[in-house]
Amino acid sequence: MSRLMCQSAIGASTCLLILLIPGVLLAQLVPGTGRKIEQVGDDFEDPQWNYIGNWPKSTEENNDRHNYPSGKSSNGRWYEGMKRGQPDFLRRVPTPTGGLAGSEGALMMRSLQTGIPGVPSYRTQQDDLIADTMYRLGRPISSGRMPSVVTRVYIAPFDRWERRKGATFAFRLACEPTNPRARSRHSDEPDTYWPGLLIDFHPKRGEKQPEDMASFRIRASRNGDYRGPAITETGWWTLGMSVTPDGMVHYYARKGIEDLTPEDRIASQYPYGFRAREMRTFFFNVLSGDDGKTWSTPWIVDDPSVYVAR
Repeated sequence: MSRLMCQSAIGASTCLLILLIPGVLLAQLVPGTGRKIEQVGDDFEDPQWNYIGNWPKSTEENNDRHNYPSGKSSNGRWYEGMKRGQPDFLRRVPTPTGGLAGSEGALMMRSLQTGIPGVPSYRTQQDDLIADTMYRLGRPISSGRMPSVVTRVYIAPFDRWERRKGATFAFRLACEPTNPRARSRHSDEPDTYWPGLLIDFHPKRGEKQPEDMASFRIRASRNGDYRGPAITETGWWTLGMSVTPDGMVHYYARKGIEDLTPEDRIASQYPYGFRAREMRTFFFNVLSGDDGKTWSTPWIVDDPSVYVAR
């Protein structure tokens, strides 16, 4: 049983779906509810959109090298992830068929060398493209404001995917918890955690699985990642995540470009046992097998947007 509760908030309608389950009271916030924050996110409609790579990219996770200056978009809305570096290919492309009405541009991301360029690791590695949210706003967004992020993702036909089982793409948040783990007294690093929706590839394998397929992976439950719904249709998908005042993260996905609804919720979790105090930003991961010769699956995103419901 469920009940939809709405109230006026800063001129917008704030809707929380209250799920009434015996012994459980769960309020979910549909991503896209409330007011869109225009200072962050991107629609990629500017024909002059450009990314300034400032190569070589950062490889801090592998060899402690940041390789400054870091990469950034010409419009100041995106920057290189300093832990792992940015995707090798970042370019505005014509919006694939079936995209948002009126959209003429979207962003393609691919990587060839996800580890240290020129030094293949032959294991899955990743690159990060981070939305400049906290710095453009001057502060994080508290969970009390009920933030959410929505993006459209074009999933290419399976015959264009890197033929590697496992994670290939992720859409994630960066959050700070109200209940951080105990840290060394010598450390002043924030206890940031990164919930998200990953996409795993499952190549066909004979009679057991005669067709290629993919699936969502939820990051995370209290105990870590777990497999989510299957993806058997390619094309445009709408993904979203939201944070409610109780610190819970809610995950949504639907086939197509339509706005998300309560029925599109696929999970609600306290990742790793954390409760979010604030959302700092969102970002995309591109993953590959880092063999030095095989490009990652091509990923296209459009209109990633941040909202606050309060």
